[in-house]
Amino acid sequence: MSKFLIVGLGNIGEEYHKTRHNIGFDVVDAFVLKHNGMFKLDRLAYVAEVKWKGRLFVCVKPTTYMNLSGKAFKYWMDKEKIQIENTLTIVDDLALPLNKLRLRPIGSDAGHNGLKDIQFMLATDKYPKLRFGIGNNFPKGMQVPFVLGKWQKEELVIVANKIDKSVEIIEQFATIGIEKAMNAANNLVFTQ
Repeated sequence: MSKFLIVGLGNIGEEYHKTRHNIGFDVVDAFVLKHNGMFKLDRLAYVAEVKWKGRLFVCVKPTTYMNLSGKAFKYWMDKEKIQIENTLTIVDDLALPLNKLRLRPIGSDAGHNGLKDIQFMLATDKYPKLRFGIGNNFPKGMQVPFVLGKWQKEELVIVANKIDKSVEIIEQFATIGIEKAMNAANNLVFTQ
């Protein structure tokens, strides 16, 4: 049975719930819910196992806080003996507009602390990422409040659609491979 590690990045704690920075958690939650899985608190993370179409998905939401995401990522990748190309990290991205998703097999941390720590722990940036555009619609000097803030009411329809699409992309990543999944994901433009 092929094994995949699906890692959603976010911060634990009620104050971070449903914020832009926690979209990785929200996508992984939606994937696990769709496939009737259930999270349990385990080492360094909330973990759920999902079996679907002859594949096993180990879904992880690190409890290490964003800046130490690599610790949980590496622990679960090693414990489950999952190849790096069979991992998928879901992360918020300021550089992408809200109406876009981007799937790539490699790529820099782009200043994202969660990705920075994973890259440090793995000693490479060559691991697949699904970047969830959150836009950069904030005044100068207000990046942190924006990233840690809740979605605007008018953004919620797009966000919900993108979460649903991200769940499909995880499935495609595991069934048809990253190249074909990229072709489908990277050309999408979401509207209200």
